[in-house]
Amino acid sequence: MPVRAVLLIGGAVSALIACSDPREARVATVPVTVAQAEQRSVPFEIMAPGTVEPMRAAAVTAQVSGMVTSVKFHEGDEVPEGAVLVEIDPRPYRNALAEAQATLARDAIQLEIARRQVERYQGLAKNEGIAAEQFESLQATAQGLEATLKSDSANLDNARLNLEYTSIRAPISGRTGSLLIKEGNVVRAGGSQVLVTVNQTRPILVRFAVPAPHLPVIRRYQDGNLVVRVQANEDTTALSGTLVFVDNAVDTTTGTIMLKARFDNASGALWPGQFVTATLVLYEQRDAIVVPIAAVVEGEGGSYVYVVDTDNKAVTRPVVVGRSLGDDVIVTDGLAVGETIVTDGQLRLTPGARVQVRNVRDPRRGTP
Repeated sequence: MPVRAVLLIGGAVSALIACSDPREARVATVPVTVAQAEQRSVPFEIMAPGTVEPMRAAAVTAQVSGMVTSVKFHEGDEVPEGAVLVEIDPRPYRNALAEAQATLARDAIQLEIARRQVERYQGLAKNEGIAAEQFESLQATAQGLEATLKSDSANLDNARLNLEYTSIRAPISGRTGSLLIKEGNVVRAGGSQVLVTVNQTRPILVRFAVPAPHLPVIRRYQDGNLVVRVQANEDTTALSGTLVFVDNAVDTTTGTIMLKARFDNASGALWPGQFVTATLVLYEQRDAIVVPIAAVVEGEGGSYVYVVDTDNKAVTRPVVVGRSLGDDVIVTDGLAVGETIVTDGQLRLTPGARVQVRNVRDPRRGTP
């Protein structure tokens, strides 16, 4: 074999050996994305799905029977408490009221006559001018008429009340639902036939359930007018309300505790039956160390992160992780404010590896 060919082969082999030298591999840089550990105040929040429900709901029914002569509202109207919703033909009840008034007047006259007779014969009865049985009969008649007059007064009140019931009024302020009767329909008293339902939507409630283990911390801060935020979806503005109810028992089937929050709902954005995301804000945790959750690696010995030192080398650092905050997580031990940590590229790293920072992600400003 020519000498020149031997030299070329030897040089190629030497180059391959040099490239496969582990020391050269160790000094190779690994591209990574980093961020800085940030210190800030963060709220302690509990998120849960919720359902909007009216503050009060009233099923409007007829108290007297009769034909509907007029409907005074449109479906979906906002009505004040006491507003007339439906009119029932009042003529039979006017007649009943007039009859009750006449009966009361007649019996009042008869009672007056009976009392005068008792007064007239009282002296004769003392002197035995009339039989005692006759005087007692006059007294019994007067007493019976007094009882009749009381009954007449009660009947008159009932007749007057029935006449008032021919104007069916809104029992609460709120928004009306579907109208279940029309003019000309005959309605029956007794409460089984619902004419319309009125829901109070200002203010309004949101009902949601949280895991029972959160109950102790909720009760600890319950007297501080806890704030609850709700949002129907990401495109809507969150509304703030106040926690007003904590159920008195844990649901054993789900392991949750039911809560309710009250909202003014001045804009009418919340609607009964609507599904929302509720966020209960318990307290503000100050000076918390926050890092992107992607920076935390779970190992056999626990959680750790890669910290980039001043020589651009990756060093493993054990950390104690607290609760998550969306895309970030609180680190309760193991990191200092401002330290640079690796958020992407950890799988290619080994302790002491040299890194090449591709970009710097500041959690307060986002990725530049």
